[in-house]
Amino acid sequence: MFTGIIEAKGQIKAININGEGARVTVAVGKLDMSDVNLGDSIATNGVCLTVVSFDNTSFSADVSKETLTRTGFTHYHIGQTVNLEKAMLPTTRFGGHIVSGHVDAVGEVLSVVDNGNSTEYWLSMSEDIALYVAEKGSITVDGISLTVNALSADKFRLTIVPHTAQETIISQYQVGTKVNLEVDVMARYIERLLTKNSNKTQEKSGVTEALLMQSGIITK
Repeated sequence: MFTGIIEAKGQIKAININGEGARVTVAVGKLDMSDVNLGDSIATNGVCLTVVSFDNTSFSADVSKETLTRTGFTHYHIGQTVNLEKAMLPTTRFGGHIVSGHVDAVGEVLSVVDNGNSTEYWLSMSEDIALYVAEKGSITVDGISLTVNALSADKFRLTIVPHTAQETIISQYQVGTKVNLEVDVMARYIERLLTKNSNKTQEKSGVTEALLMQSGIITK
């Protein structure tokens, strides 16, 4: 699990794509590798990758064909900058939201507007994830835990302050940039509670739509 708080910006050193997937090597920049072990997870632009080799300056990981299909990795190139976050520890300060590192869809930057003390980005989202995106809710974009400030049927808006832009790759986004999207996992669990055998499940568990609304977890 991750928090969506980016620890460092890295750079793709090598990426070798074949019929079964890819092997990627990432220079880690300022990411502290002193506590990393083989088999550890590092989120790379929001994609959970398993470390298969590493040193103090870089790590390598295998990327499955499924991951290439469902994320932006198939478009990545040597020299590309990426967001990095190591898996969270039980003692980690939880500054973002629960991020699994399993990308749900690839979106696209539709517009970039500089407002002086912040920058607004409109991003597209596919129909199959739109249900899980809520205004003032959380969404992960290239591994970054962000708040949705506005949305319509097929797009949503982010308002990015200078610190976030400086510490992540968001400042490099342009119209047409492809990004990895992961919806808030809580939205998926709530949907399952309310739609899977809804009457039977709610009676057995005591979790009802009315209770979730009363608790402020969902709104209408």
